[in-house]
Amino acid sequence: MALYNFKKIAVVPSSKDFIDIILSKTQRKTPTVIHKQYKITRIRNFYLRKIKFTQQNFHDRLTQILTEFPKLDDVHPFYADLMNVLYDKDHYKLALGQINTAKHLIDNVAKDYVRLMKYGDSLYRCKQLKRAALGRMATIMKRQASNLTYLEQVRQHLARLPSIDPYTRTMIVCGFPNVGKSSFMNKVTRADVEVQPYAFTTKSLYVGHMDYKYLRWQVIDTPGILDHPLEERNVIEMQAVTALAHLRACVLYFIDPSEQCGHMLEEQVKLFESIKPLFTNKPLIVVANKSDIVQIDDLPPEKQSIVQRLKDSDEITMMEMSTITDSGVMEVKQEACEKLLSFRVDQKMRSKKVDGLLNRVHVAVPKPRDDKSRPPCIPDSVLEKRQTTGSRKRKLERDIELEEGDDYVLDLKKTYVEIPEEERHDIIPEIWEGHNIADYIDPEIFDKLEALEREEDLQEQAGMYVIPKIELTETMREIKALALQIRNKKAIIKDEARVNKQSRKPVMPRTARPKIRARSVSKLKSDMEELGVDMSGSKDAHFTKTKGRNKSMEPVGKRMKMDVDKNQSTSLATRNVGALMKRPRNELGVKDPAMRKKLAKIAHRAISKKVKKYGLKGEADRFIGNKMPKHLFTGKRGIGKTDRR
Repeated sequence: MALYNFKKIAVVPSSKDFIDIILSKTQRKTPTVIHKQYKITRIRNFYLRKIKFTQQNFHDRLTQILTEFPKLDDVHPFYADLMNVLYDKDHYKLALGQINTAKHLIDNVAKDYVRLMKYGDSLYRCKQLKRAALGRMATIMKRQASNLTYLEQVRQHLARLPSIDPYTRTMIVCGFPNVGKSSFMNKVTRADVEVQPYAFTTKSLYVGHMDYKYLRWQVIDTPGILDHPLEERNVIEMQAVTALAHLRACVLYFIDPSEQCGHMLEEQVKLFESIKPLFTNKPLIVVANKSDIVQIDDLPPEKQSIVQRLKDSDEITMMEMSTITDSGVMEVKQEACEKLLSFRVDQKMRSKKVDGLLNRVHVAVPKPRDDKSRPPCIPDSVLEKRQTTGSRKRKLERDIELEEGDDYVLDLKKTYVEIPEEERHDIIPEIWEGHNIADYIDPEIFDKLEALEREEDLQEQAGMYVIPKIELTETMREIKALALQIRNKKAIIKDEARVNKQSRKPVMPRTARPKIRARSVSKLKSDMEELGVDMSGSKDAHFTKTKGRNKSMEPVGKRMKMDVDKNQSTSLATRNVGALMKRPRNELGVKDPAMRKKLAKIAHRAISKKVKKYGLKGEADRFIGNKMPKHLFTGKRGIGKTDRR
């Protein structure tokens, strides 16, 4: 039987969003450009691809919805009945059936229009067939708007359901509203169920988990059940009934003898007897809660007679507790767990698997050797120790923690009896850089260190470390003086290099320097007069000021003009420049026609080798980067070829 994880069901979009998602995906994932001058087969294939792609996307998305939603025939009967209570089984199956029908209709529409596309004899007709096919698919999905909306609401509700494992150890807490079911669950589990002093605070199933005997248990808190016929019960009450009917669990039925819940004790017992058929073959405990207000022994005689009927039953265990004072809570928990464990063992013992298991297990029962009795023997040393120590128990860490309260600090090093007390709390790393420190600790290290120090003292006294004075010969002195000179010279060279490096500073460009007027008309006149030239008649002369021009800023024509012979006219120079500028690129920089011919041969040989031998594109090839690579176009199936998918 399948166990569904309802939280993993994908979101069901509305019909409008569904159509937008599929059509936009078709537009993005298929080619979008087609021209009427293409071959008609190419045009048909272009529009066929769009129809098939759209149909496949609709098919995949609808199949995902049908697969992810639980099938009521496959899930555990608990979940099947719970879903029937919450959303009506017939409506749920009808919605999924309609989605399945829509999937088949879309497949048929695509198949019909793929056939019709063979008769499309122009771009216009093929396009109209494509539009009609996509339009009919969208219309089919529009009709599923109500089903998709309903399934999305079901998905949201299913995702909010608690994760109940119907096969694990379970305790079900049930009873009238406001009798203390949620308070008990908060005490024994880590759940945090809302508790209020009014009825129907718990409106759905709550699940908590607890541990007992190293096993994980789940506790289900059910909404309150009111005593009226099954047909008249609402959705909240039916959830409790469903849980009681289908889960193999221990049932805790809570009653309130104080009647503070607003219902008489007679009504509570009557409800218990009416739903008791649901508890057949299940461990059952009746828990009288709120014992801090009133206990069963303090009840009036007529009330006690009602409770006595429950106590006299062999199948029912009666217990008292109070969730306010915590009295009896742990006893109820232990009793319920023990009853359920023994019940589960009995169930397994009755199954067919036990025979196969018992065949593999052999219980050895030793036979007595003789008639002599051999009772268990306690050694004398143990008896003596018991007499000396008495019945005094060792104080546990838990007892110390309760005594000290918030000041308690767990100290495990105080139990290191073999280590001296002053060394017990030394901080020594056990593992350092992946190595165990203990592997490198020598217990005799201090003795070895003392022996080593004594040896060193003896060697020092014997004069082992006294360095003898060596007298240098004449040759050694010369070598030493020469080495000193070399070192000094190297130091000087280093200093000079460092100074030169610092002096190599960036030079300011000429244009950035401040403009100092070096030349002027008055200076020119005075200089010429000093040289003996008469400048008196130059009063009306025009000494025009020209701006300094960078050679690179001059126009090409001007530069070329300066190179030509000055005797030639200006028009001839201009014509030559124009002819030079109009020369082909492959002739520029080539001195004669023979060299140009030779270069053309070399270029042709290189290009033909690249194009012919290696199949690469040449300089003149028109290159348009493929929007879709070749491997996505080749090998596509034609109409009717479905054997190779």
